[in-house]
Amino acid sequence: MARAQNPPPLEDRFLQPPGWRWHSFTRNGRRIHFGSVFPEDEKPDAIIVCLPGLSEFSEKYFEVARDCLKRNYAFWVIDWMGQGYSDRYITNSHKRSSYGFQNDIDDLHELIVGYIKHSSVRTDKGRIPLAMLGHSMGGNIGLHYLSQHPGVFECAAFTAPLLGVKALIDIRYPTLTTKLAYWIMGKRYVPGGSDWNALLRDDAAPGMFSFDPVRAALHNAWCLADPKLQVGSPTYGWLYHAHQSCLSLNKPQTLSAIQTPCLIALAGHEAYVDNAAIRAAVDQIPQANLLELPDAAHEILMETDTVRDRFLDAFTALIDKTIIQKPETLKPF
Repeated sequence: MARAQNPPPLEDRFLQPPGWRWHSFTRNGRRIHFGSVFPEDEKPDAIIVCLPGLSEFSEKYFEVARDCLKRNYAFWVIDWMGQGYSDRYITNSHKRSSYGFQNDIDDLHELIVGYIKHSSVRTDKGRIPLAMLGHSMGGNIGLHYLSQHPGVFECAAFTAPLLGVKALIDIRYPTLTTKLAYWIMGKRYVPGGSDWNALLRDDAAPGMFSFDPVRAALHNAWCLADPKLQVGSPTYGWLYHAHQSCLSLNKPQTLSAIQTPCLIALAGHEAYVDNAAIRAAVDQIPQANLLELPDAAHEILMETDTVRDRFLDAFTALIDKTIIQKPETLKPF
C-alpha cells in the first residue's frame, strides 16, 4: 500500500526505514491506516506500539522507528481517524473533529487483536512483549487503553500526555463552555483555527513545538510533499470530546486501575497540555514515574538530541527492566 510517491528531501534518518509496510483495516465503515517495521535479521526483543498526537501522521515517526530498530524492537504506528491516511470526520478533510475518544481506544484495540497480536507470537520465543509509546492526545488514548485492557502491555511511556487542555485552564466553567460551544458550533474551528497552511507552524514562536529546527520542520515538510497528510486546526467538536476524555481519565478509579509500569515525560516549555494535571495523574497511577525535561517543548520526540536521548534512554531502561530482564513466559493476551 503506497503513500507519498515523492517524499520530501530529508536526511535518511527521517525517511521510511527499509522493510517498512503499510496496512489498513475497516471498523464501523471507517478505514484506519497504520504502518510497521521489524528488525531485518533478528527476532525483536519487544514490540513498540506508537500512538501519535493530534493531527500527526505515521511518517513523522520514521526516525523514532529507526531508533527502535537499532535497539532490536519492532515498531507499529497508527493514523488516528481524522488524520494521516485514515478517514476523516467531516467533508472538509482539514477540520480535525471527533466522535469521542472511545472510538480511538476501540480502533487501537482492533489494531492489537487483529494484527499486532498475530505478529507477536513466535514458536521459539513465545509471545514477544508489547510496549506502548504515546504522545499528547495519543497518551490520553493510551492511558485509557491501559485502564480498560490490563495485561496487554508490559510497560508504557508517554511524552506530554493530554491530561488537560492548557487553553481551558483559565476558563471558569470549562465543561459547560465546551459543551455549549459543541452544541452550537461543533463543526467550526476553535478561535484562530483554519485549514492547514504552513504558517500554522512556521509562524509559531520558537519552542512552541520543538527547539530543534530540523525536527520542528518535519511536520510541514511531509505535509507539503503529500497534501493528503494536511490537517488544519481542531474543531469545537474535538475540543469538547478531548475535555470529556480528560475528565474521564482523571477519575481516581480510572488512573488507579492502570497497573502497567509507566514512564511519563513532562516538557518544561509546555504550550498545549496541562502539566499540573500530568503531575497529579502520576501520583495516582500505581507504577508511574515522572521524567521532567525542563529544556523541552511539547514535541519531546522531535526535540534536540540531548532532550530526546534522555527520554529514549529512560524508555529503554524501562523496557530492560520490565521486558528484557523478565525470565518468565508471558501470558497470551
